[in-house]
Amino acid sequence: MTTTTPFADIKTKQQKIWSSGDYGKIAWLTVPLAETLCAVVDPRPGAKVLDVATGTGHVAITAARRFCDVTGIDYVPALVTAAQRRAQAEDLEIDFREADAEDLPFAEDSFDYVLSAIGVMFTADHQKAADELVRVCRPGGRIGLANWTPTGFVGELLKTVTRHVPPPPGALPPTRWGTEETVTELLGGRVTDLTFTTASARQRFPSADFFADFFLTHYGPTYAAAQRLDEQGRATFRADLVDLGNRANVASDGTVAADWEYGVAVAAKR
Repeated sequence: MTTTTPFADIKTKQQKIWSSGDYGKIAWLTVPLAETLCAVVDPRPGAKVLDVATGTGHVAITAARRFCDVTGIDYVPALVTAAQRRAQAEDLEIDFREADAEDLPFAEDSFDYVLSAIGVMFTADHQKAADELVRVCRPGGRIGLANWTPTGFVGELLKTVTRHVPPPPGALPPTRWGTEETVTELLGGRVTDLTFTTASARQRFPSADFFADFFLTHYGPTYAAAQRLDEQGRATFRADLVDLGNRANVASDGTVAADWEYGVAVAAKR
């Protein structure tokens, strides 16, 4: 008889969540985070860059536009395929492959820059993922992360999800990665010169109802949660998402504009 660890069970569930819905229709909302992360880290042309949990490839593509030697990994095959299509459309040479952020298929000290935007924060075993980021980065290389904060819009969105559908026992809140305290703890004494700043990306939708339906249809966490609820539960869940959109709205023209806060952490490997 074989057994699995709690984190392995959680990872299996998470992989199914990110394979549900249609993340490709959501992913472009995070393009500004990839641009900001690369601007802060500033990878030099010719450097070896790894984009961990690349999704549809935003960070990898941004780094490749800077003439870096780029590899991107993700454990959802459909997202890897989407990233490859995007790179091909721009004739960018990027090595996209299916792989696990908690078990990177690369030797120690392989990359000059190890980056992740809204990626490793959704791993099951946060410490293992952080250990892998450090392991594959060369001494003196830089690790750069962009993650949603616990108190920002997406932090509130994810809290709304868990109020309606509790996460598996032992699951860690992904927005832990959006705090300086947690990133410092995860990377530990293996890095130096860690900086942490917050920024925001303004997102716009035709209405709060549109936002709710868009996320219930396409975003893995909200889509998967809704599938586990009965009709009344889904209606209540949707109403809470509409309320979130309205509360965060700073527009006055009948549309929705909300500022989504994220944290950017950058450190050098010792």
